[in-house]
Amino acid sequence: MSERRNFVRWQLNREARVQLPGEEDCIDCHIKDINYKGAQVSLTRELKKDKYITLNITLSEDCILKLEVWVAWHKTIDGHNIYGLYFSRIKDFDKEQIYRFIRKYYPEQVREKWWGGIREETKRGGEAMDDRRIFERFAVSFPVNFLNLNNDKEGLAQSQDVSAKGVSFTAEQELLAKTPLELWLQIPDHAEPLYTRGEVAWSKMVEPDKYKIGVNLEKADLMGLSRILRVV
Repeated sequence: MSERRNFVRWQLNREARVQLPGEEDCIDCHIKDINYKGAQVSLTRELKKDKYITLNITLSEDCILKLEVWVAWHKTIDGHNIYGLYFSRIKDFDKEQIYRFIRKYYPEQVREKWWGGIREETKRGGEAMDDRRIFERFAVSFPVNFLNLNNDKEGLAQSQDVSAKGVSFTAEQELLAKTPLELWLQIPDHAEPLYTRGEVAWSKMVEPDKYKIGVNLEKADLMGLSRILRVV
């Protein structure tokens, strides 16, 4: 597979356990890196290339992934089988497990790769939008990481305002209307980022290489809003 990936690759270099198809017991493996679309794994066993398989990967006692994978490539180094696994089917729950695992055991990578490059913004930009909304919006400014589900590209942004049913943020890339997104809102309350999903409602350029984007969330998140209001 091409190494020009759109997802952040979390560098684990960690011993783990894997349960292969048709086997009851787990075997040792080594996970070099992982993201939401795949992993690089070292095994003593041989796997058939260009084939879909289901397997369980145990990264830790509190992170067991149940995945359908495509064995994309294989190479042998010093007698070890190195495989590139593409996650052909991964549940949102397992994506959340991966993120919680990385945040718990590799927090420095989260800070460096997701939040370190965000420019600090404290002022709201752009023209006023129509305020005839079901839910009141609250002005907030904190980092947002988003994933464009149309092309699997990640992006960094800064929130402008939020409500129980929507969020607006500024980003350096344009997002077209109706683009489906996954969002992680980095609320400064020392807890896990708030995960949600939505669809781009509007997008406009506010200055060169800077866009203000409004997102309608899939469902009202009153619990998430309450977290935000505690830090406003």
